[in-house]
Amino acid sequence: MENLTEREQQKFERAQKRVKSISGFYKHLIAYILVNLFLISRHYFDLKPGEEFFKFSTFSVAFFWGFGLAVHAASVFGKNIFLGGDWEERKINEIMKREKTSKWE
Repeated sequence: MENLTEREQQKFERAQKRVKSISGFYKHLIAYILVNLFLISRHYFDLKPGEEFFKFSTFSVAFFWGFGLAVHAASVFGKNIFLGGDWEERKINEIMKREKTSKWE
């Protein structure tokens, strides 16, 4: 992108990084769904007569991977939930403004 100010370039790069992290989360989510559907259905069709389907070992991979997926979701979407979408921008501006008026410059 040409003819962008330094500030616009920084905003563009942050947006690009954010889109990449969101895309990575959705790829992780799709892999989670497909792999766990495969594993659980494979277990279902491999059941021996009298074997119980609803036990922890059937869903253990989905459970622990789901915990990891939740952590990934929190890292991608979490700061917007708690601090608002433009929190970083506002904080940067606040700090820059404070430093500009500081006596120590």
